[in-house]
Amino acid sequence: MKRKIYVGMDVHKETIRIACLTNNTKEIVKEQQIKHNEVQIKKFVNKLKSEWNEIHSCYEAGVTGYPLYRYLKSLGVNCILVAPGKIPRQSSDKIKTDKRDAIKLAKLLRSGELESIHVPSEEDEAVRDYLRSRDSLRLDLGRNRQRLMKFLLRKGITYSATKYWTVSHNKWLNNLQFNNEILQETFNDYYSRVRVQEENLKAMDKRIQEIAESEPYREKVGILRCFRGVDYLTAMFLLCEVCDFKRFKTAGSFMSFLGLVPGEYSSGSKRKQTGITKTGSPRLRRILTEAAWQHRFPGTGSKIVTARRSGQPALVVALA
Repeated sequence: MKRKIYVGMDVHKETIRIACLTNNTKEIVKEQQIKHNEVQIKKFVNKLKSEWNEIHSCYEAGVTGYPLYRYLKSLGVNCILVAPGKIPRQSSDKIKTDKRDAIKLAKLLRSGELESIHVPSEEDEAVRDYLRSRDSLRLDLGRNRQRLMKFLLRKGITYSATKYWTVSHNKWLNNLQFNNEILQETFNDYYSRVRVQEENLKAMDKRIQEIAESEPYREKVGILRCFRGVDYLTAMFLLCEVCDFKRFKTAGSFMSFLGLVPGEYSSGSKRKQTGITKTGSPRLRRILTEAAWQHRFPGTGSKIVTARRSGQPALVVALA
């Protein structure tokens, strides 16, 4: 039986284009397209296993998520997911097809030029999706609030105080009445959307706190909350977006992962540094930036932060 085979896959919703290479030849050993379902995938893997001892596979991370990765792992296939932005590309490549993409992935996998992304556990992924859903709801709420206020502005109705969406502002909105029936219905529709989304956001925040106070997140969340600017939501975002902090050997490598390091475009004696690279998760950058605003001034030892630090390791409290 032969030893190793390298499988590059171009994955789509309905189909998977596959190209296979070995160490001994530059020619494509196998190239075909299969349907994207477990029956066809298992059939293809079993056929490879009958001829090869080790199967190494890869595909680009994308909208299809991690089910294929996890299924291949369950079948005993070595698989890595690759970030599309980190795949080496040549400027001379002017033709793009599924077949060419699969072959290129197989060649790069064989040469060891591909770096795997971190695949979260199913539990972390589920919580991360919930957090992202909450973030989307927050954005939708902001948009609906803007629509409501612009509608009122078009009708010449303005709020005299400076702060919106307070108790007094909501009381003012509840008391608004229009002479025109259709305008009243329009206002009610806009405002009801806002109120429903506000209640949904509160419910999601409560659920996130419950998750944060349960295993396996409770201890790590408690440590992160020792830092000013970090509460349940920020802590859970960090834990579920990063997953494993141990994969970053230095603070610099973590900053690079977040896209918070400067870019550079230097050649010869000329050195040019640009703004931050902005690679990685925009959500994490935004959340950490918002948390950093709490450090504009020296800490005052507030009762809230002191309560969070109660019972936490002395070393963590000292660092915070």
